[in-house]
Amino acid sequence: MEFGIFGVGDLSPHPVTGKTVSATERIRGIVRIARHADEVGFDVYAIGEHHNPPFISSAGAAILASIAAQTTNITLSTSTTLITTTDPVRIAEEFATLQHLAGDRVDIMLGRGNTPEVYPWFGQDIRQGIPLAIENYALLRRLWDEDVIDWEGRFRAPLRGFTSMPRPLNGTPPFVWHGSIRSPEIAEQAAYYGDGFFVNNLFMTMKYFKDFVDYYRARFEHHGHGPAHSAIVGAGGGAFVRRNSQDAVAEYMPYFRGSRLHSGYFDHVTTETGLTVGSPQQVIEKVLSFPDYFGPYQRQLFGLDFGGVPEKTIHEQLDLFGSDILPVLRREMPAPPAAGKTRTVA
Repeated sequence: MEFGIFGVGDLSPHPVTGKTVSATERIRGIVRIARHADEVGFDVYAIGEHHNPPFISSAGAAILASIAAQTTNITLSTSTTLITTTDPVRIAEEFATLQHLAGDRVDIMLGRGNTPEVYPWFGQDIRQGIPLAIENYALLRRLWDEDVIDWEGRFRAPLRGFTSMPRPLNGTPPFVWHGSIRSPEIAEQAAYYGDGFFVNNLFMTMKYFKDFVDYYRARFEHHGHGPAHSAIVGAGGGAFVRRNSQDAVAEYMPYFRGSRLHSGYFDHVTTETGLTVGSPQQVIEKVLSFPDYFGPYQRQLFGLDFGGVPEKTIHEQLDLFGSDILPVLRREMPAPPAAGKTRTVA
């Protein structure tokens, strides 16, 4: 079981003071947070791709390269790489390059994003989102798996005798996760290729995401990658932790009210979605309930830095996770299937 943290790189004002740090401080802070996560024993750091305010994480591979130079063990991933509006050639090149800098510590998570405006900014039509995701990923696989390709499709210029450089490290591309919050077609895509499927567990209820995971598992087995219980599943969840639950709730409420990620009543959100606000024991109990919805899964990511939470507070959260939460979760979480993460050729 892997545990990690993921962020979206928002540059949000503090909900009480109104203070917003500079883009420089936020980007460098992300690197410091990832470095600290490595030090306290997290397995994964992931950052999302966005191209609109208030987000500053438009160049995920560059941020992860800086983190790679300052960490030792932690896997470097994206929590969204926009497969619909980013040229697959650039994805192939950038993340193979990152492999050569970071070794085998590189994953990638593909998604369509949740910002409609990004499509015309990059010359695409949001109504073609699913066909774009399917065609672009098929091309990305070929760019990584074949030394020389000839290719022609609907959405980009043809490629003739093209070689993506550099080649993946030791001939093995980064492991791919597909993230989705609303499209069974993406769950089908992940299952078809034998890739991982990730539910962010933030915006809707856990019961809602359970349906997508169940569908992915069934299709994973259908496509011959192994039994449904061995399908490669990851889940997210927001978290805010203090030594006692009263302090956690009182401190987090301004962030909750001002957050773009949460809507509805606090009690409902913390009961029905992946968000946990409370003591270390409450975080542990919540995560231990996730297999009831998602089955035996391989990766759990925590969102700690959304909505203007100060960097100092995030580092305090990381220390509590390292000392009080991760050791218990590693001991108590059911072991995932032995199949693990693999790359297969469809």
